Amino acid sequence: MIVVGLTGGIATGKSTTADMFRERCIAVFDADQCVHDLLGVGGVAVAKISAAFGDDVLGRDGAIDRNRLGQRVFQNPDDRSILEKILHPLVADDREEFLARHRQNNAQMVVLDVPLLFEAGTHNLCDLVVVTNVPLEIQRERALSRDGMTGDKLTGILNSQIPLSEKVARADFVLDTGTDLHVTRQQLFDWLDQLLT
Repeated sequence: MIVVGLTGGIATGKSTTADMFRERCIAVFDADQCVHDLLGVGGVAVAKISAAFGDDVLGRDGAIDRNRLGQRVFQNPDDRSILEKILHPLVADDREEFLARHRQNNAQMVVLDVPLLFEAGTHNLCDLVVVTNVPLEIQRERALSRDGMTGDKLTGILNSQIPLSEKVARADFVLDTGTDLHVTRQQLFDWLDQLLT
């Protein structure tokens, strides 16, 4: 089974690219969705995070308020480290279950969609790494159009990640997502066709 790591910077088109893999019937482990579930109503991480950061990070529904938590951790490396120590082992458990299930089913390829692939060391589990890449001005424009995003928060997020240029340098395949969507899809599918045939 070929394990492909999918990463990039914030707002570089990872989610769109993950959907393109799914179009080819390739299973994708979505680390962001996993974290959403862990932080959501009844999520496994909710009690641990509220114990570490206080009840002010809880929303009215009992889930973690991601914006409130994000504003805090992206401006404080110590808080971010505490959060990562809670979340990373839980995400790793889900990821291992995903990989084991697809190995058992004799999948030809799976994708690990992980924003912090290199930062968390998850690239060591991968046979190949795809990095989504766009010019910085497009990345900033896309990111700042998101709900709850501010210039300060974006700066904090970018500072917490390996620079995109370094991820590009470490990639096995760089996918240009700043172009027409059809062109991007064709680039990816041509690469997959070379690998899987």
